[in-house]
Amino acid sequence: MSQEEGRTRAADDDAAAVARSRFVERFAGQLVEAGMTRMPARIFAALLASDSGALTSAQLGEQLKVSPAAVSGAVRYLTQQHMVSREREPGTRRDLFRVHDNQWYEALTSRDSVLKHWEDALREGVESLGADTPAGRRVGETLAFFEFVQSELGGMMDRWREHRKTLGLD
Repeated sequence: MSQEEGRTRAADDDAAAVARSRFVERFAGQLVEAGMTRMPARIFAALLASDSGALTSAQLGEQLKVSPAAVSGAVRYLTQQHMVSREREPGTRRDLFRVHDNQWYEALTSRDSVLKHWEDALREGVESLGADTPAGRRVGETLAFFEFVQSELGGMMDRWREHRKTLGLD
């Protein structure tokens, strides 16, 4: 490779890194506006934007200019939310954090049990507040909404799996 080709390749790599960084910060900002805390949003966006979909703690820290503690806390949150998984980097003792290829499906599927718990708590709320009181009616409407979401979620996930096939993603 000539020096000129090397300079061109380095400039292209720099431009790609800047574009990736802009995407990460913009998408993370959107996730924060939707209610996710900032550091998990940045970590998630960085993993999503990486070519491999997986990075080590050190790589995440370097890319985002954050401490290992910040990465650790954010990754803990993301794994609890089933948005990323932790695995060992082959041949090392380092952890590799990976965003799932079909991660939105995985995250929503894991919410199924959360919705069921919410429904149970809301049902108890309606009973304890009284279905005919203003508070009981409000809680009842919330319960009805989550029951509706729960009943639709399975069918929606089935339709998504079929749609993925039409996109050539399976």
